[in-house]
Formats: sequence, structure tokens, C-alpha cells
Amino acid sequence: MEQNEQKPRHCVEKPISICFQKFGRFVGTYPWWFFISPLLISAVLGSGFYFLEDREANDIEDQFTPVNGPAKLERQFVQQNFPQNDSVFSNQRLYTDGVYASFIAVSRSSNILIDAAFQEIVTLHRKVKELNVSMGHEVLTFEGLCARRYKKCIPNKILDIYKYYGNNLETTELTFPFFRFGFSYIFLGYSVGGVNINSSVIKSAKAVRLFYFLKEDNRSRTDLWLNEFLKVFPSNLSLNFIKVTHSTSLSRQVEFEANTKDVIPLFSITYVIAIAFSILSCLRFDCVRNKAWVATFGVFSAGLAVLSSFGMMLHIGVPFVMTVANSPFLILGIGVDDMFILISCWQQTSVHDRVETRLSNTYKEAAISITITTLTDVLAFYIGLMTPFRSVRSFCLYTSTSILFCYIYSITFFGAFLVLNGRRENSNKHWLTCKEVPEECPVGQSKWYELCCVGGAYDPHTGREEVQPMNHFFKKYYGPFLTKSWTKVFVIVLYCIYLIISIYGCFQIQEGIDLRNLAADDSYVVKYYDNEKAYFSEYGPNIMVVIRREFPYWDEKYMSDLETCIEDFKNLSFIEKDIFTSWIKSYKHYGYHTKLNLSTEDVFKDNLGTFLRFYSDFKQDVNFTNNSIYASRFFIQTVNISTALDEMNMLNNLRETAQKCPVPLLVYHPAFIYHDQYAVIVSNTIQNIGVTTAVMLLISLLLIPNPLCSLWVTFSIASVIVGVTGFMALWDVNLDTISMIILVVCIGFSVDFSAHISYAFVSNKKPSANEKAVEALFSLGYPILQGAVSTILGVVVLSASKNYIFRTFFKIMFLVIFFGLFHGLTFIPVFLTFFDMCSGTPAKNKSGPEEQDMKNRHTNNIQSKAKDGELKVWEIYDNHTFQPDNHRTCQSQPCSAIWMITGNNHHVQDNQMCMASTIPMFRVDSQTYEVHMYTPSDDGMLRVTCPSKQCSEVQNCLLGNSNHIQESNVPTPNGSDLSIL
Repeated sequence: MEQNEQKPRHCVEKPISICFQKFGRFVGTYPWWFFISPLLISAVLGSGFYFLEDREANDIEDQFTPVNGPAKLERQFVQQNFPQNDSVFSNQRLYTDGVYASFIAVSRSSNILIDAAFQEIVTLHRKVKELNVSMGHEVLTFEGLCARRYKKCIPNKILDIYKYYGNNLETTELTFPFFRFGFSYIFLGYSVGGVNINSSVIKSAKAVRLFYFLKEDNRSRTDLWLNEFLKVFPSNLSLNFIKVTHSTSLSRQVEFEANTKDVIPLFSITYVIAIAFSILSCLRFDCVRNKAWVATFGVFSAGLAVLSSFGMMLHIGVPFVMTVANSPFLILGIGVDDMFILISCWQQTSVHDRVETRLSNTYKEAAISITITTLTDVLAFYIGLMTPFRSVRSFCLYTSTSILFCYIYSITFFGAFLVLNGRRENSNKHWLTCKEVPEECPVGQSKWYELCCVGGAYDPHTGREEVQPMNHFFKKYYGPFLTKSWTKVFVIVLYCIYLIISIYGCFQIQEGIDLRNLAADDSYVVKYYDNEKAYFSEYGPNIMVVIRREFPYWDEKYMSDLETCIEDFKNLSFIEKDIFTSWIKSYKHYGYHTKLNLSTEDVFKDNLGTFLRFYSDFKQDVNFTNNSIYASRFFIQTVNISTALDEMNMLNNLRETAQKCPVPLLVYHPAFIYHDQYAVIVSNTIQNIGVTTAVMLLISLLLIPNPLCSLWVTFSIASVIVGVTGFMALWDVNLDTISMIILVVCIGFSVDFSAHISYAFVSNKKPSANEKAVEALFSLGYPILQGAVSTILGVVVLSASKNYIFRTFFKIMFLVIFFGLFHGLTFIPVFLTFFDMCSGTPAKNKSGPEEQDMKNRHTNNIQSKAKDGELKVWEIYDNHTFQPDNHRTCQSQPCSAIWMITGNNHHVQDNQMCMASTIPMFRVDSQTYEVHMYTPSDDGMLRVTCPSKQCSEVQNCLLGNSNHIQESNVPTPNGSDLSIL
């Protein structure tokens, strides 16, 4: 019995189905309007791509850091209270990353502190300083743009040391990390890396890093020079003793923006794959029923949705971020999934009906499926708009709008094409030549002729297109296999293993996006970051600790509290105690030597101005205005910060220490702008997943009017999320802004898989839980599999991308679809068989007295009618008409109409008599009294025996298709279940 006859029409589904039924008839009546209109709309909205370049917003800080992150407020405070002094440049005191060029020289041997290596380094240094670029009539040089300290460009001290010692550098005892050079100490922690030390003396070093800082007052001029640096450095150089990697303050941004070039060819390949898969899935060995053009226009419909939605967003002015480039791949998979559902429902309609009626019936059945799919996905993305990351917001806005357009075009443009294609089929015209072909092969023609030039076949018993082999696979092989007892045990064990591995992976996950991953794998920036991490990770960022309010620095009691807080900072495991920069410490040292009593407010303030004039660096550390100290800062040095986990722990511990201090403190470093993601990404992900899951539960309650089965859907969502989170950690994917998007998306896809299977399980009227599971798989197994494969094919080409963002998108989407598919086709069907109370139908042989009495009366009524020899009434069920039987089945004496069907057409007994093929066979369900129709054919015999001895000698036979009954797994009906009319 067909699926749409078994679905309960509840208060939510029925009005929607009726509306779509009427809309389908309207589209079917005027298909050209609905075919052409989306094309015109897409052309108009697609003009928005003219603004694409203006709408691009790929600023890394703006898009990939929290909108209201604490570090941004801290930076604002630092900027207001400690403005930069361009005449006394100090990279330690920058509140931004600064403007710079840099290169790392790595020795080809075990030691870079040799004369030959440094000669090549000096050659590179000279080449950098000689770089110039024209800007109009002006020539921009390094000397004209460099950041200055006391009117001199900021030097690289390691080169000053080499210049002083020359050939003797290798034998000079360089102490690390501080080396006394002249009257000052030089910090070598950022300049010399990969050191091998003995008693603080460098024995060998592997790398040297040089920085070239520029002024920040005119970014357009400095950007020109930096771009020139990237073009010419280090080309045309023959280096025998060192290998060089380079980068600039612009490189990360420039390389990130260049990633868009990587997407365009991949998107083209994806469309080719999608069209090929769709055509292959819809291919028919019937030149009339072939759905090749239908599949092609289904993919084209998804492309129109992307064109229209993106164009509209660009017209409105929504920023286009790099993450949005992932959206078309996802939309293609969703659009093709809707196409398969519509085609499947179209094939369930009668080929003899008018095309508008066929589309009307198609929409009536497909409306709920594609509406729920669209609703869950769109809501998942709109909930993603709550995130504090602008890149995620843009992605969610573009993608949710694309899904809506995909939905609209599926029921207009694609539906209209189904009608046009249906008209061609009704005329029995060839799918390629559009010429009419015969329905039956002429005598004498070859099989090739029959395959290519004969078409229009359909199932004569149902009037529909022939059922696809994959549907029979789920019913005849996979479903029965899955419902075996030992298979269920294996599935449970498999699920336990899956859950254990997933939970283990969840505890291994790392947070945050590594900024090096924003560039392509083969980018020069990645090589620079790799060398930086390998040789210069021992000394991390120099952190400023800010006293953010007026504070009595002269009061010993308050200073004692401050000193305690400073010690708390120094005692942190990642802080180097001996590297500490403090103006108050130097001022007290100054007061001690000048015999000043700095414990009184007047003396402290009166002499502070003089001290700051002598020590100009410290002048940038104190906001001393109108004889009041509004804020001040000191610096602590971090060590061994090399991983994202180190960065997260550093930020959290520093802020916790500052918060515990009775003195109002804040901690800041420009890198904290990016580290802020660690503070919000977990809580924000949990929030989004929680809200989305609650919404999906509500939707599943509407879709599946059974609370227990709705809880199974929620269970599936939680299970898939745990699996995806755990396995993505084992696949080296961090929890970052990219993965956070997909974790929210996976909720929508989890609902798509589990809700449809649960709904099909509840809806069908099979008497046992195992049969319900098999029927659900027969109805939806193949469409779910098609949708999953199409979605994976939509993103699979991203696995070949050189960019981390696209590869991460593929990895997580693959996990989402794979685990969602496995839950939908394996775990959920098995689990549902253990809880048959999900069914709204009572189990077999569990009827109460009233039901049993009604059943007996129903049976007696049928028996009394059948004893008359023929039935004089018309029985009508849906589209099937039961006509009175004019053929006598028992020639010698009347026989009971309650017969048993053994259904074996391979053993024909002599005592069988064949009935007319026009007599229908059916089974009356003993619980619901629904009639299950089995159409007879002339290719098999069914043995019919009377349940009582009164007909034992009577020859009774029934002509029917026993194979049909056997293949459908129809249980042998008992005496109260079967009637012959």
C-alpha cells in the first residue's frame, strides 16, 4: 500500500499539504510563467555582483575576533592613556601589531653565528635598506619611512654586535637572553633563535631574525613600500649558508584575501560533479522516462538560488567575507537533495493523470519534507547570527537566504520544469530528440533499438513509473538484515564504541584559530610562521599590566598590595621572573640615589616630571596630567607560548590574576585581540547549540506527533554533535569560528536524517516494530542516501583546497553527513524497534474486548456476504474499485469466505482451480480494518484452503501474483484477516 495512504494528517501537516496541492496545480497550469520568472529575477538580483569588490570585508581583526571583545576595550584604554611617541619608538609599547617587514635566516649548518652566514645576512639587510618605490613624483625609501628613536632608524642590535666583533663573533661569549654591549644590555630573545646555551653563554644558534619597523602615520605610503618588499625579497639571491623566510605586517591580510582565487576553480568542478551525480541518479533505461534534463535543471535551480541570494545581499550591502565562499558548495548539496525528494514524489503519481494533477499530488506529498528541511536549516543559520564573530554572521546570513531562495526556486522553477518534462513524457517523446517513439518494440528490432528508440514504460498495476532497484534493496536485503537480533546486538556494540571514541575526542579538542591557517599552505607566510614557532617560541609576548585608575604610589600600604600582585604575576608558570620592566621600580631607584623621600605625595609628584624627562621610555608608561597620575603600566615577559592551548591558558590566568588583585588592573597585548576568541568560543558554541536544539525539538514535535519519538530525534541531534566534535578533534580540527558554524549547521542536518525516518516509522501501519523499520527504510532510505551523497559531493572538492578554512569546512561537513546518515539508516531504525510504543497503532493480538467484538462482527459480516456466492455491492477504497464477482469459486457447495493464502506458485497441485484475473486480492487489518490491496496477475498461482473441514474436498484456487506478496514480506493472514470478494 502506498506511503501517502498511511500518513496521518494532523492539524499542522494537513493545511500545509492542501495549500501546496493547490499551488502545485496552479504551477502545473501555468508552467512557463514559473519557469521564466525565476530566470528574470535571478538576472536582476545577480547584478548585485557588480558591488562584490566594494562589499568584500576580509579584515582579519574585524571578521575573526569577537565584536565586543575585552581586549578591544583594553586597547582603547591603552591608546587613550599612553599615546605613542613617534620620536622615541618602542615596539614593546605598541598597542597595535605595528608596521614592519621581517625575515628569518636559518643556517644550513648547525650554527648561524659564523662569519660566512652573517655576510649573507648583511647582504640581505643592505638590500632591504636600498628598497625604494615611486609614489607619483616622490620616491619612498626605507630611510624616509622607518620608525625612529632619537632621529635614527630602529637598528637590529644583533647586526651592531656582528659589526663590532666581525670575524671574532663565533668565539665571542654571547650571553643569553641579555648581552651586555657597551653601557647597555641587549635582549637577544627575539633576535637569536634555536640557541644551545651553557651557563647562559650561547654555544650555537640556528636562526637570526631581523625587523624593519616603519612609522604608522601614513599607511598608504608604508603599504607601498611593504608590497615592494614582498615583490623583490629575497629574489635573485644566491645563498649558500642560510635559508630565508620573510613576512610583513600586511602579509597575513594579503594572503588571506588571495584565498578567493582558490575557490573559483573548485566551485566549477563541484558543479560538474553535482550534475554528473544527479544525472547518474536519475538515469533511466527508458528513452522517454529518462530524467537527465530534470537532474540538470535541478542543479541549475540551486545555482540560480546562489546567484539571486548573493546578488540580493550585495545589493543590500551585507559584507562579503571569505567564509561566505563556502556557502555555494553547501547550497548545491541542499538544492540537489530537494530535487531528489520532488522527483521521488513525482514518480509516485499516476502517469495517466494530467501533468497539473501530477504536480499537485507531488507537492501535496513533498511539501512537508522539503519545508521541514528548509525550516530546520534556515533556523539553524539564523540562530548563528547571535555569535559575536562578524565572519560567522555574514556566512549565516548569506547561507540562510540562499536556502530560502533554493526552496522557492524548487517549488517554482524546478516544479515548472517537471511539468514541461511531463508533457513531453505524455506525448511519449524521446528525452534527447523530442521525437515521438513507440511504446512497444517492433518485431525484429534489436535490443539496442529497444533501449534507444522505445520508451514510455510504466507499472501497469499501479499506473506509476517503475520502482527503482535501490528501493527494493532497502526492503528485501538491508531492512531485514538490520532487524535481525544478532545485527541489533552488533549495532548496539558499534554505537557504544562510537560514543566512547567521540567522548574521548571531545576532551582532546583545542580551541581557537591559528592565524597562520588563514594563509594558503604554500604561502611564504606559513613558512615564516613555521620558522618563528620552531626557533623563536621560547620568549612570547611582552605583556603590559596597566593600573587603570589613580593610585597612591607613595603610600607604602597600597604599594605593598601592588607588590603582592606583581609577585602573583611573576609566580605564574609562563612568566620569566627576571625580565620585568617597571617605571615605579626605576623611579624608586632614582629617588634612592638622589636621596628623595618618595613616600610623601608632594615629593613624589614634584620630582616625577624630572625623572620622566631623563628616562623618555618611561614617559610613555605614565599618564601624568595636571599633577595627577591617571594610569600607569609595567611589563612582564612570557615564555614558552607556542600552542593555542598555551595562549588560552596565558590569557585566562593573566586576567584572573589581575581580577584578584585589590589594585584595579588590566592586562593587554595586541595579540590579545585574537586570543579573545578563546574566552567566548566555547560558551557561544554551547549557547548556539542549546538554542538550536530546543528549536529543532519543537519542530520535530510538530513533524512527529509523538513526544517519545521526538525525544529520539533530540537524542540523535545530541549524538551527532558529540560524534562530530570528538572526531573533528581527532582529525586535527580546532574549535574555532569555522567549526563553530558547521556545528550549528549539523543540528539541521541531524534533524533532516532522523526526523524523516522517525516520522516514517510512526506513520506506517505495519503490525510489528521490525516491519515498521523495514517499511521506513523502504520509503526513505534511498532518498536520504541520495541527499547525503549529493551534499558530500558538493563539498568534497574543498578537500583539495590549499586553504585551512575550506578544508575544515569539508572535514566537518563530511563528519556531519556521514554520522547523520549512519544514525538515520542504522542507529535510529534499530533503536526504534526497541520502543514500539512510538507507534500510534496497538500491537498485534493486543486488542481489548470492544475491539475484539468489533472484529468478530466485521468478520461475520464478510462471511455472511460471501456465503451468497457473489457480492452485490461495490466496495471503493481510494482509487481501487472492488467489483462484484460473477465467478463461482466453489462449484459443488458454498465455502467460507475466510481463506488462508499459502502463496506458493512453484508447486501447483491438482486440486487447484484458477479464478478470473479480474478478482482482486486484499487483506483486512484485524486492528485498523484497513484494506491492503494486492493486484493479481496471470503469472502465478496462490493456493487457497478453507479453514474448516467442510471445504476440504472442494477444489479452490486463486489466481494471483504470489511473488508480489512474498517480496513485500506480507505475513500469512489468519482467518479474520483475509476476504475474497
